[in-house]
Amino acid sequence: MVVGYVVMPEHIHLLISEPERGTPSSVMQVLKQRFARQVLKQIRRGQSSSQLGLWEEEEHVWQRRFYDFNIWNQEKRIEKLRYMQRNPVKRGLVLELQHWAWSSFRWYATGQTGPVKMNEWPAAKLQIHTAA
Repeated sequence: MVVGYVVMPEHIHLLISEPERGTPSSVMQVLKQRFARQVLKQIRRGQSSSQLGLWEEEEHVWQRRFYDFNIWNQEKRIEKLRYMQRNPVKRGLVLELQHWAWSSFRWYATGQTGPVKMNEWPAAKLQIHTAA
């Protein structure tokens, strides 16, 4: 179940529940491989897009490994979602959170669907977008 995400040029922040099959490692491996294949295919075909310009080299799309962190309560979940969703602004990719299309921020703030299907969490629509 996807609780939150932010796709950055060289990494992804993904907050998921424990997968029904496999491990978080296998989920990340499949996700990163499928996405990288699509991006690299578009680059090799010479398809231009302002977003494709985020990847400077043709060999690697993602950082090599991932770091996991277990979350046991709603307070920590909100803290991690806020950190993730502020990353594009902190990196200077956009001026405001709602301008980064590859994030779950708009889903939480307005209910607008994005490129990744979100799942309702038991405490749906956590108020992560209001606090500083």
